[in-house]
Amino acid sequence: MTAQFGDPPDMNAPPPRDPMIRQAIAYTRSMQRAKQLALSRRSLLAGAGLGLGALALAACSTGPRPAPLAAIDSSASDRSLVWDNWPAYIDEDDDGNYPTVIGFEEQTGISVTYNVAVDDNNTYYGKVKDQLALGQDIGADAVCLTEWMVSRLVRKGYVQELDAANIPNKANMLPSLANPDFDPGRARSLPWQGGFAGICWNKERLPKGLRSVDDLWNPELKGRVGVLSEMRDTIGVIMQSLGTDVSSNWGEAQFMDAVDLFRKQVDDGQVRNIKGNAYLNDLQNEDTLAAICWSGDITLINAEAGDKWEFILPDSGGTLWNDTFVVPMGSTRKANAEALMNYYYEPEVAAEVAAWVNYITPVVGAREAMESIDPELANNQLIFPDEKTLEQTHVFRTLTAEEEKTLGTEFQKVLLGI
Repeated sequence: MTAQFGDPPDMNAPPPRDPMIRQAIAYTRSMQRAKQLALSRRSLLAGAGLGLGALALAACSTGPRPAPLAAIDSSASDRSLVWDNWPAYIDEDDDGNYPTVIGFEEQTGISVTYNVAVDDNNTYYGKVKDQLALGQDIGADAVCLTEWMVSRLVRKGYVQELDAANIPNKANMLPSLANPDFDPGRARSLPWQGGFAGICWNKERLPKGLRSVDDLWNPELKGRVGVLSEMRDTIGVIMQSLGTDVSSNWGEAQFMDAVDLFRKQVDDGQVRNIKGNAYLNDLQNEDTLAAICWSGDITLINAEAGDKWEFILPDSGGTLWNDTFVVPMGSTRKANAEALMNYYYEPEVAAEVAAWVNYITPVVGAREAMESIDPELANNQLIFPDEKTLEQTHVFRTLTAEEEKTLGTEFQKVLLGI
């Protein structure tokens, strides 16, 4: 396939890497909380991009320590809670209010402080891991992180066991999500939203489109490709393109084959930027014309810009992930957080959120509820994927603590240019 687009900048010179990356380790402890970008749930501080991912090197602590004890629950006397979540990951009206949060407050009498506080799994963990290890209050009672990070928190004993009696709507959870290997029976976690990692492109500049990961390495796209700083998505999509099912029992050799290919594309200047959701800025200003990306993000920017980009699962398959509720050990308002989870597992509420965020809802019955909100969305494969769509996706298998450290370090070496 030959990419078609207008006159790009001089592509003979390798594009500069994100300047923040080489400063990442020095300043990560003083990183400011990410501000909400209007178009995307996984936004980072402007320009921070790649540097945020460097925290993975520090994320895996050495040496076991006793698991902290859960805080005493004061929910009965303290009718409030704090919820930390990703940007643009909940329904929002034109005035910046969150209608379903307001509905929860009215229904339960529990006041909610909703913080757009999760800029990246690793940076969020880096800010709170010391308090988590000591069982201290991190300032949030409910947090939504991606399941690979949740598996770490569960393994370390950093999150509280949930009281199923307080979450009767847990029965509405999709059966396929009920028994992850890191938390059988969902004793300590509950899915929030899910999505795909695949590839996207600018339809105006690349009218012939893309079909495979290999298309991203087309020489005519040199310096115009963006990829994600989330290891399991970028490396996962590349591993799939090399014939490895990332949900299978693969080993370090298969992982390193993908890392080596990734490193070559970075070193050769094929990849312009490696970022969190700041990659959307690059797509919008046409610094990049194609990317490894997250499904719901492309739906959202198309809603703003008029169907300019297209997302697909590549022919070799994409990754499937879930972001998930947990209650940190230091939270003194667990029952309030459980009431929040229960509310968002009402099918009508789940459909209202899904209609705005355009990610996969984990709630059975939400599709039927969506029929009354937006019948077209009820058939959207990015929100309610059928078996045929799901067959094209793979969940990156859970890593051991040692694998997190070893493989994460190899990925970070590419990000840091070492």
